Amino acid sequence: MTSTLTKSLGLLIAGAILTAAASAQAQEEKFEHCFGVAKAGQNDCQTSTHVCAGKSTADRDPHTFISVPAGTCAKISGGSLTEASTPAKK
Repeated sequence: MTSTLTKSLGLLIAGAILTAAASAQAQEEKFEHCFGVAKAGQNDCQTSTHVCAGKSTADRDPHTFISVPAGTCAKISGGSLTEASTPAKK
């Protein structure tokens, strides 16, 4: 019975260590703003064309962004790390 208790305790400690390591890795992950890929109403925050998250009115608006893990935006078709310089049409 002691052997079973020791194994259970060992597994519990190992699980706690793995959870802590995964949590630390998630906190260290960097994010970037990716412009021109958000669906209408799915943008993350204020931009030059609106004042709040979820207020974009067009898909793939070059003035709205979503936050993505660093390095991801370059892999998305139409994604840009900078906001479009031309004024948005209203």
